[in-house]
Formats: sequence, structure tokens, C-alpha cells
Amino acid sequence: MARQVTRSQRQPQASQSQPPRGTQLGRVRRARVDEDGEEDEEMVNGDGEQGEIAAEKAQEELQRKARDLVRLSLFHEQRRTPLKRDEISKKVLGSNSRSFNLVFAAANDILNKTFGMELVELHSTTADKEISEKDVEMLKSTGIKKKAASTGTKNYILRSQLDAALIEKACTPDAEIRELEQAEHPDANEEFAEDDNQIGTRSTGSIFAWHYADQLPSVGILYVILALILVEGRVISDNDLRAILKRLQLPANALIPLSSQSSTQTLTIDAYLAQLTRQGYLEKSRVGAARAGAKRGRASQHPSGPNDDGTLAAYEWRWGARAYAEVGERAIAQFVAEFMAARPAGEGSDDEGDDDEDAVSASRDAGTQKRVQMIFRGIERAAAGAPLADVR
Repeated sequence: MARQVTRSQRQPQASQSQPPRGTQLGRVRRARVDEDGEEDEEMVNGDGEQGEIAAEKAQEELQRKARDLVRLSLFHEQRRTPLKRDEISKKVLGSNSRSFNLVFAAANDILNKTFGMELVELHSTTADKEISEKDVEMLKSTGIKKKAASTGTKNYILRSQLDAALIEKACTPDAEIRELEQAEHPDANEEFAEDDNQIGTRSTGSIFAWHYADQLPSVGILYVILALILVEGRVISDNDLRAILKRLQLPANALIPLSSQSSTQTLTIDAYLAQLTRQGYLEKSRVGAARAGAKRGRASQHPSGPNDDGTLAAYEWRWGARAYAEVGERAIAQFVAEFMAARPAGEGSDDEGDDDEDAVSASRDAGTQKRVQMIFRGIERAAAGAPLADVR
């Protein structure tokens, strides 16, 4: 009986000793779990902070490269030369050439917000210059020509993003502004004297101070050349171009004034045509040469040279890639149409200011607008091919 009592007493002691052990083990386990959770949270917080720092560094690096690309593009625009993709990779991107699209978009955002400009790629047409007799007959009968496919050249230029309506409004002459300019900036040069103002002024009466711009003569001659090429069927022979320029008092030895920022203040017609070719506004090639295989971007200052058989080579001129991207066929046609339509209204008028206002406000007059549309359609037919293209 004594042994049984002893056993019965021992059993409850053993059962009473088990719960404290379980409680202690649970506390230890919970403590370890809490410590592990805190470590995980610290690791997550540390990774998040490192990720934010890395993202900020990446964004700063992106903005730095974008600013470098903006400066490089402005430098090339000052020289009026296309910016090559290889130069961007070498001077801006470095070893990280895969970031081109991101840097390009960020640079364009800066250019658009700061300067109202954008960086665009030049495109070239790969169609041959010559077309077959069958294509010629089809072109004459239907007026339809297969449009050439455009391809990228990996050359980039800056062009304006200002709205055309804003530019037109800023160019509209205002009588009050004109009077203020005449009073504040008298010019004694008789070349700019007017019938109602013998002192003479170079005022335009518009927000844009064109009379202070010194590149207008060269740009005006460029637009005339582009217009001549367009109305001659998008191509003109070298002899025809020089004959027309001579009739416009621009012989081969005529000097064209350039911008004061240019290294050379004047250029002859031959040198100016060569410069326009280097800048990408014009393309000069030998008649009969395949367009795809012809070299672009360079032009001799001499109008012609000998062929392999000793005969005199013939050359022809076309629009260059920069003219298509910066000016556009429709803009040149509209410029010519408005100029020609406004001339009858200004003939016989002695007031130069009235002539300027007639030329600018041609689109607001119903009769003049009708003449503009008729002339525009005539230019489109003279282009002999696909519909006139806008900037691309």
C-alpha cells in the first residue's frame, strides 16, 4: 500500500512539472521568431533605402547625360552640321550605349521646355534618281508616282517646335510698333529710306525683330533654290539652276552675306551651294548615277567636271534630308503661293508697310486665299510626283 501511494503521489508531480517546461520553450521560440522578424525588417528597410539611393543616382546620371546631349546638339546647330549617332555614343553615353532612348527623350524634354526645339533624326529616300520610260508615261498620264521609302540616317538636327499660328501672329506688322521703332532706331542709310520718312528705318512693326537678323539674305536664297527645285519636278539641272540664279542677279561670282557669327562673312554662289550640301539642305549628283550608291554631304565648288571618257559631266540638284526635316515641301509651296498671290494687291502702292501687311495677311482675304489655293495646286502639279510632303 505504501508503494502504491508513493507511485500515485509521484505521477501528479511529474504531470505538474511538464507545463513549466513547455512554457519556457515557447517563450524561447517566440523570442527567436521576434528577433528573426526584426532582422528581416531591418534587411527590407536597408534594401529599400539602398534601392532609393541607387534610383536617385541613376536619375541624376540620366539628367547629366541629357544635359550633355543638349549642349552637344546646340553646338552642332550653331555650326549647322548634323549630329552623328557615333558622336553621341562617344561623347555622351560612353560605355552605356543602351541608354540612348532614355537620354534622347530626356534631352528632348529639356530642349522643348527651354528652347522650344526638338532633336530629330534625318531621313533619306532610297529610290533611284532615274525612272524607266514606262514610269514616265504612267506619271504623265495619271500623275501618280510610287512613294520612296524613308530610312533613318543616324544623323540628328535641331528644329523649332513653335506653333505656326504663333509665328504668323508674331510676324504680323503692327502700325503702333512700327512707329515706335522708327522713332527709337533711326537709320541714316538711304538704302532704307522711305517716302514718308526720309531719315529711313529698318523697322518691321512685328514682335519678331527681323531687321536685327543678319542671316536673312542667305536663308532667303536657300528658300528660292528649294522652290526652284520643287517646281521643276523635284530635280533641276545644274545649268538650269545657275541660269535662273543669274537672271535673279546672282551670277557665279556674286557674294552672299552670311551671319556675323560665321567664320566667313561672305561666300560666292559656288561656295554657298557647297556649304548647303555639307549642311544637308541640298544634294548634288552626277546625272545617270544611282542615287543609292551616290555619296551625299559633299559637293565640289566647281559646277562640272570631266567624265571618264573626257566629256563634260552634267550634274543635278535635289532637296537634301535637312530640307525635308526642317522646311518641308508644303511650307515652301505655301510660301511661294502667298508671295505670288499677294503681289497683285501690292502693285502700284507706294507704302512699303502696306505691302508687308498685304503679304503677311494674304490668308485672311477671301480673294487672295482663293488665289493662294490655285497657285498651291499648280505647284503640286509641277512637282510631278507624290503629294507635297510636310516636315518629317
